[in-house]
Amino acid sequence: MDLKKFSLTKTTDFTIGILGGGQLAKMTAVEARKLGLNVVCLDPHEEAPASMVSHQIVGSVNDREKLHKLNSLSDVITYEIEYINTDILKEALVEDKVYPSIQVLEILQNKYKQRKFFQKFGIPMPFFKEIEEINQLKECIPCVQKAKVGGYDGRGVVVLKTQGDLSKAIKEPSYVEELVDIEKELAVIVVRNAKGDMKVYPVVEMVFNPDGNLLDYLIAPADVDEFTEKEAQNIAVAAVESLDGVGVFGVELFLDKKGRVLLNEVAPRTHNSGHYTIEACETSQFEQLVRVLTNLPLGSTYQYLPAATLNLLGEPGYKGKPIYENLDKVLSIDGVYVHIYGKKETFPLRKMGHITIIDTNRERLLEKVVKVKNSIKVKGEIKI
Repeated sequence: MDLKKFSLTKTTDFTIGILGGGQLAKMTAVEARKLGLNVVCLDPHEEAPASMVSHQIVGSVNDREKLHKLNSLSDVITYEIEYINTDILKEALVEDKVYPSIQVLEILQNKYKQRKFFQKFGIPMPFFKEIEEINQLKECIPCVQKAKVGGYDGRGVVVLKTQGDLSKAIKEPSYVEELVDIEKELAVIVVRNAKGDMKVYPVVEMVFNPDGNLLDYLIAPADVDEFTEKEAQNIAVAAVESLDGVGVFGVELFLDKKGRVLLNEVAPRTHNSGHYTIEACETSQFEQLVRVLTNLPLGSTYQYLPAATLNLLGEPGYKGKPIYENLDKVLSIDGVYVHIYGKKETFPLRKMGHITIIDTNRERLLEKVVKVKNSIKVKGEIKI
């Protein structure tokens, strides 16, 4: 489907298909429903989060038969996960119905291939090189080893500072990059439609959970100077433009102690670093995706108030049916918005939801983050 020629105003029956039925699909479906659109997701887990607000096809995103069904039901298709067999997608789906394109997905789902692609466009990144044998790691220390494919939410990334860390080395195909002396980890949401129109959100500052190496909380906007903010946004825009990407992209970056801004990686989907936009910005990242997919004008990215997003992670030592402790206490705090994804089972460090906090005063906002973080816990009915 050529989105440039499509106009939602000419039809009253339009369906968005989503590969994956997790929290990103759920929040996208909520926005699509506001416009009276149909949504169908494909996910292997029965009663996936998105099924609360969309029709669900139960099956693998790599199941040809299920993909054919999704294709037949959908006018346009997007995805909330990167790790899909693109050869199967090309066989089972009409390629020009998929946004971001399958070609973009192929580049970004392999992190080494992603690095090589952006290198051709002169986009600043940490030094990197391919590892063909594990023995090569010794000469690279200190470094960060990354799996070429499959890394997600901190998985597939190992920091190697000493020879003693080699026992943690990744055994599958990988590459290494320099161990950046990080001052801050930043992120930018970039939106680009089929006409090439773009919108860029404020730069946010991310703090990662040291146990799982996944996002713990973020502050928006980031506490950086104007030059760093513009540099981060410009790099993010350059990356998406080089891909000729159509959709919503989460762009992660490093600010090192020398003041350099370096591209970390790009995700071709709505992103954890953009969840704050639901409450804090004029147009959320999820509404923007729906606008892109339906060829509607992109919305303003103006941020009303300082905001923070805190991930609700499964507590260590628990699994099973989730129990949300002190939910009432955090909801009694002004400016706190709780999003529970509806996952049926928790386990340690699993993303079960997120909380957005807004306040006119940044210091008060940070105080609320600490208070909320120390209060709410996601436990399970089974101790492990």
